[in-house]
Amino acid sequence: MSASIAQLIESRISANHFDTGRDVSEADISALVRLATLAPSAYNFQNWKFVAVRTAEARERLKAVCFGQQKVVDAPVTFIICGVLGAHRSLQRTLQPSVEAGIVSQAALENWVAMAAATHTDNPQLQRDEAFRSASLAAMTLMLAAEGMGLVTGAISGFDAAGIATAFGLAATEVPVILVTTGYAAPGNWAQKLRRPVEEVLDFA
Repeated sequence: MSASIAQLIESRISANHFDTGRDVSEADISALVRLATLAPSAYNFQNWKFVAVRTAEARERLKAVCFGQQKVVDAPVTFIICGVLGAHRSLQRTLQPSVEAGIVSQAALENWVAMAAATHTDNPQLQRDEAFRSASLAAMTLMLAAEGMGLVTGAISGFDAAGIATAFGLAATEVPVILVTTGYAAPGNWAQKLRRPVEEVLDFA
C-alpha cells in the first residue's frame, strides 16, 4: 500500500460492476479482515463478525436475500459485516491479551469491564448502537484497505437482515449491519460522485 490515505479516500468509488474473471484470494480476504479489525470500538469491544461469501452457491443464496442484486453474484467476495450484541460479557477475555502485552493495565481492564457492565447490561438499545458503530467503522476500514490493494468495493444496506441471519446461520447476537462487495473493477462504474461543499456540512464551535 504505497498510496496515501488521502489518495485512497479520493480515488474510492462505490462499485456496481466487477470483473467476474478475477478472484480475490483467501490470503487477501484474511488480510482485509485483519486490517478491518484494527478499527476502533468502544472499550475495545471488537464486537464484529465477518462472513466472506465466496462460493457460487453462497453468492446465489445471498442474492436471494438482497432483493436480487446481481453485484453480490458478480463480485468474487461479499463481506457480511455484523455487529455483535452483548459484547460487555466477553470484554475481560477480549482485553486480556492487551494486558499481557503491557498495553493496558490490569486496573484499567477491571475499570472498563465494570463500566461496560454497568451501562450495557439490560440495555439492548445501547448494545445495538455500539454493534452498529463498530461494524460501520470496520466496514469503512476494510473498504480503504481494499482500495489500497487495488480492489474496488460497494457498500450495500439493501438486504433482508433476518433472511441473511437464517441463510448464513448467524447467532441471535450477530446482527447484519452492512454488506461490502469486493473485487476488481469492470467497465461501467461511475466515477466518485460529487460531494456537498465543506462549508455546507461543517460548523466550528
